[in-house]
Amino acid sequence: MEWSGIALLILVGVGIISTGQPAAFVLIAVASLGAVLGLASGTIPFSLLSALPGRLINLFDNDLLQALPLYVTMGLLLGRLPVADALYRTSNAILPKRASAPLVSGMFLGALLGPMNGSVGASVLGLSRVVAPRLNAEGVPAATRDAVIAVASTLGVLVPPSLVLILLSDAMLNAHTLAVTATGRTDRVINTQDIFHAALLPAAIFLLLCFALCWFAGRSATKLPPREKLTAKQGLLAGFALVALLVLLGGVATGYFYAVEAAAMGAFTLLGAGLISGKLRGAVLRELLHDAIAITGALFSLLIAATSFTLILRLLGTDRLVDNLVAGIPGGDVLATAVILGVIGLCAFVLDAFEIIFVIVPIVIPPLLVRVADARWVAVLVLLTLQSSFLLPPFGYALMMVRGVAKNPAPFRTFVRALAPFLLAQWMLLIVVLLVPQLVHIGENAAESTRAPVTPVSNEEINRRLREMVVPPPDIESK
Repeated sequence: MEWSGIALLILVGVGIISTGQPAAFVLIAVASLGAVLGLASGTIPFSLLSALPGRLINLFDNDLLQALPLYVTMGLLLGRLPVADALYRTSNAILPKRASAPLVSGMFLGALLGPMNGSVGASVLGLSRVVAPRLNAEGVPAATRDAVIAVASTLGVLVPPSLVLILLSDAMLNAHTLAVTATGRTDRVINTQDIFHAALLPAAIFLLLCFALCWFAGRSATKLPPREKLTAKQGLLAGFALVALLVLLGGVATGYFYAVEAAAMGAFTLLGAGLISGKLRGAVLRELLHDAIAITGALFSLLIAATSFTLILRLLGTDRLVDNLVAGIPGGDVLATAVILGVIGLCAFVLDAFEIIFVIVPIVIPPLLVRVADARWVAVLVLLTLQSSFLLPPFGYALMMVRGVAKNPAPFRTFVRALAPFLLAQWMLLIVVLLVPQLVHIGENAAESTRAPVTPVSNEEINRRLREMVVPPPDIESK
């Protein structure tokens, strides 16, 4: 029944595409089907299914999950308050009066707000609301406008400390714990701060490339953008927001703040500002809280569904099959890692970042880390692959979202041509990081000395995480 788990994975992808149902619903349905098939064939003893409640309890015992509703609330607050508009206007006014200024401002806004929005889809909606109308008014071609919004919406995947990065860090910690335990290596198990720091340099390189490409692409605008008329209130708001965001993002990325604490500070500050200014009262506040609860509930339901689904795969023995397949990949670390990245890239055509982190990463990354000891390097490569896959024509998630919300989308071929330089920059960065792992370790020793103290992972913690992920085989359970 090991291969039946692969069939269930394919069925999940087909179900998400063909039915249009939420991914959590599809995962639960397919997991239930797998459980029935396993019970009917005798592969899964009924007693082993009792591991699911304990698995879910251990899952929600993770303090890091408190960051989910806080980051979601921060993203919604940034969309409801005039912060994004003030930041865009200020950036556009400060930059030299060139046709490229609006594009650079849009990319800059994506880099600031992307880590707070929570998902690629939320970033697309926010940037389409704030940036797209101004780019249209300033004569930017539709293809260039859509390309910039699509790329900017994916920056939250790579720029720390985004919600995607936080969840991937936790998934990598679990996978690394399994790999270290299985191999008996003496590696220190990576933590969230390790991955934040490892992603800093690749993220900075890609941002610089994006700004340069935006400046170059802006030459095709039909007219120069007018100077934005800024009031003192807008300038103060933009300055305060910029300092606050940089302090929060920088503090978490460098280890001075924990992710949950920073998210709580940011959400509290924005909520307080909205209440004092009168922007968040009555129906607006109710709608914001409703959206925050709905999005958070969707994320937690997806997490529960993915945990249940991966349990069924382990009971079917699919994890052992994947272990053998990964171990059998010829060549060294680079080739094995490239093959797994290719699998993740294919999955990104039909799955969002959260679905990949919750479903695919727990299956394919632990056996990869058994072969490849550098967990930081693997984590950053996964992030770069996710970001690139969301922009890969013709079915990239960000591309479909941008074209879905745009009022006058550009012809697809023209859109792809405008997107091509950004895709090339992404692929070049991915290849460079793949071939030069040292890029994710630059400044590592300095970061260790300035980072907030990190408690080493104890044997009890390792055992707890193993109980979350590993189900004892039937012969041991029966004893």
